[in-house]
Amino acid sequence: MKVHEYQARALLAEAGVPVPPSEVVETVEQAGAAYEKLQGRVVVKAQVFAGGRGKAGFVKLCDSVEQVREAAGFMLTNRMVSKQTGPAGVPVRKLLIASAVEIDSEYYAAVVVDRARRRPVVMVSREGGVEIEEVAARNPGAIFKQWLHPHLSLLHFQTAQLVAALGLTDKEQAQAAGRVLRGLVDVFYKYDCSLAEINPLVRTKAGQIVAIDAKLNFDDNAVFRHPRLQEMFDPTEENPNELRAKQYDLSYIALDGNIGCLVNGAGLAMSTMDLIKLHGGEPANFLDVGGSVTAEGATEAFRIILSDPNVKGILVNIFGGIAKCDTIAEAVVAAAKEVGFTVPVVVRLEGTNVERARQMLQEAKIPQIITATDLTDAAKKVCAQVA
Repeated sequence: MKVHEYQARALLAEAGVPVPPSEVVETVEQAGAAYEKLQGRVVVKAQVFAGGRGKAGFVKLCDSVEQVREAAGFMLTNRMVSKQTGPAGVPVRKLLIASAVEIDSEYYAAVVVDRARRRPVVMVSREGGVEIEEVAARNPGAIFKQWLHPHLSLLHFQTAQLVAALGLTDKEQAQAAGRVLRGLVDVFYKYDCSLAEINPLVRTKAGQIVAIDAKLNFDDNAVFRHPRLQEMFDPTEENPNELRAKQYDLSYIALDGNIGCLVNGAGLAMSTMDLIKLHGGEPANFLDVGGSVTAEGATEAFRIILSDPNVKGILVNIFGGIAKCDTIAEAVVAAAKEVGFTVPVVVRLEGTNVERARQMLQEAKIPQIITATDLTDAAKKVCAQVA
């Protein structure tokens, strides 16, 4: 689960991380009123779940109420297009109006889960204000890391080493940076984050250490423990089909291709997409219906896949273990009759009662259903259908 920057700022502020004063608005009129309250130089920032806002023109410095209203009007009436949004872009519904600061230096600070070591790691860099992936590719030595003990959190000697890596020698500034890092780690642990990032963390020309941008992602499986986070959830920023899939316990992620995938098991789904790519196709989605797929779940899965206008064919790849193959075949036939297949559907089944299942699919005599003997055969057939 993701939250907006203004929500991340609020959680960090509660943990003692200094952030500039700000207001959240949804209209041009509210933006003007926010400026009258903050005064001076402000920054207007689109609140969307995508990076690259500055390069896209959706972060603007303003010195007057007229400039704020103009910036707000532009952002609220145009879709933001960046590398992370794709060519269609995303709509902007909320803006953050925040007091600007005079920046002397920019830094990067984050806490993420290191899955190789199975523990959180704190990362800092003197090269803030740019995407950390760029820094890692260009100068990996610029990133300093400290791995956290699962129960002891950030220790004092680690804090000192992280602050030293940022090059902060002034005692007060070093202490302030240490408080920021401890606050960031506290938020990471308290809210079951998968990512807690401040980029940039800045030293102002007045010598203050301030977080002027923040990003928090949370473990979806732990959100139920945090009513505060549930209140922050913004469904308008999520893919409607992904939300719809969750209601039926389906794991769905939209992609950019034209071959829909309906698979049981995450590993099998990844293999299915790899085979589609290998034979020249492009997956339109990742969709895992789980080990005990039902007729209702399969029907809804087909509805979700077919709601994507880019889908020109579907590959069904099911291993019948918990749910037997004939049960799955029955579900596919029922879905075909209820939903109405408008594109070719290649079905590969393997497992218990597979021969009976294949016979059921043939007896159904649904022209859109094409059976396959194995996964390679299925991938080749669906790619040929959409070519």
